[in-house]
Amino acid sequence: MAKAKTVFVCSNCGYESSKWIGKCPSCNEWNSFYEEKLTTSNSSKVSSEKRKVEPKLLNEVVGKDAIRTHTGIGELDRVLGGGLVKGSLVLVGGEPGIGKSTLILQLCDKMQGEGKVLYVSGEESAEQIKLRADRLGIKNENILFLGETDIELIENYILEINPKLVIIDSIQTMYSDEISSAAGTVSQVREITARIMRVCKGNEITTIIIGHVTKDGNIAGPRVLEHMVDTVLYIEGERYFSYRILRSVKNRFGSTNEVGMFEMQNEGMVEITNPSSVLISEREDNPSGSVIVASMEGTRPLLIELQALTTPSIFGIPRRTANGIDYNRLTLLVAVLEKKAGLALGSQDIYLNVVSGIKISEPAVDLALILAVASNFKNISIEKDTVVIGEIGLTGEVRAVNLIDKRLKEAEKLGFKTCIIPESNKKLLKDTYKLDIIGVRNVLEAMKAAKLK
Repeated sequence: MAKAKTVFVCSNCGYESSKWIGKCPSCNEWNSFYEEKLTTSNSSKVSSEKRKVEPKLLNEVVGKDAIRTHTGIGELDRVLGGGLVKGSLVLVGGEPGIGKSTLILQLCDKMQGEGKVLYVSGEESAEQIKLRADRLGIKNENILFLGETDIELIENYILEINPKLVIIDSIQTMYSDEISSAAGTVSQVREITARIMRVCKGNEITTIIIGHVTKDGNIAGPRVLEHMVDTVLYIEGERYFSYRILRSVKNRFGSTNEVGMFEMQNEGMVEITNPSSVLISEREDNPSGSVIVASMEGTRPLLIELQALTTPSIFGIPRRTANGIDYNRLTLLVAVLEKKAGLALGSQDIYLNVVSGIKISEPAVDLALILAVASNFKNISIEKDTVVIGEIGLTGEVRAVNLIDKRLKEAEKLGFKTCIIPESNKKLLKDTYKLDIIGVRNVLEAMKAAKLK
């Protein structure tokens, strides 16, 4: 007779407890535990024949190169490190409506001639997928659709069809009868992913899993889900902007933090091979508070426009609003600008925006942010053909940044004439550039170089 066991599971990290706890001891999340009933059998299932595995010397193991399949989408290949690896497990996450299913369906079309593709959907019907495929112009005749959520049936179809590529859309809708909890819970997601991994890796079938994200932007389910797969990709971008960034945060077969850029159009996700020219294409005039910064996304330099606006505050406490930049970083840099440059910003509302809805997290944009705020406050425009790069310390010094050569070459390629960079970076430059490179050591020198002082 089966025994029913009740446990409490953290919905954030998967930590299990015999009783309800207000704060998870593993991830420190509050009110994240929910009750889950597990059914276990008295008789354990033991295989009749156990494969004997013996330890081997690592030097005696014969390695084999990863067999890659090009997706036909250059930006996706770039993020994956050269293509899909045979037998790999790829997790793709993103907010609803960001373009996950669209991009993966386009990938299925590009696999024409490579073998059968099995598209398993627990969210949409065959008619809905067909409508999207017609809109995107999908012509691959080897795409098989399976509208199923039972993992046992899905495993049987995978073994029967033996496809080249399997798509699971989405992992939160799949369930197993062996676990009594509802689909999408921590236990279900963990078990489903483990079973898919065993089947597909055992038969060297490349698998792409689509996952929902939480309000914090992380893949819904336990963090162990990201540890189990080989590659984790995130599609980022504002819903009301057309640009999308595909970012790799984990890749066992290539570099992490690599990015690819797309634009959402009627025909689907269209590659942007030269993002910098697109991001600054609408910058025609030269208003105050606008500056171009060279930011690194993975190994790719991007020239992006920063815009700042300062207005007298009508409230007792001035507002600080940042779009695309960390809010705490903005307040810190404004304090440095007040202290070291003597600008009276204490009574000013300050708004900062990264054009095109892109999010920047690296500190190399600090100097551009400070100059943009100072430019709008003084109502003095920075030269249109100037690029600004540098990190700011709390004492107002301009600190060196990495990969300065790639940033300068990108600026030179797009026709910029002046570049303000840290003095320590300028001393170490090896190549010669057509740019007028100005090295600065602190905030005051940077403002003087930008003709704001």
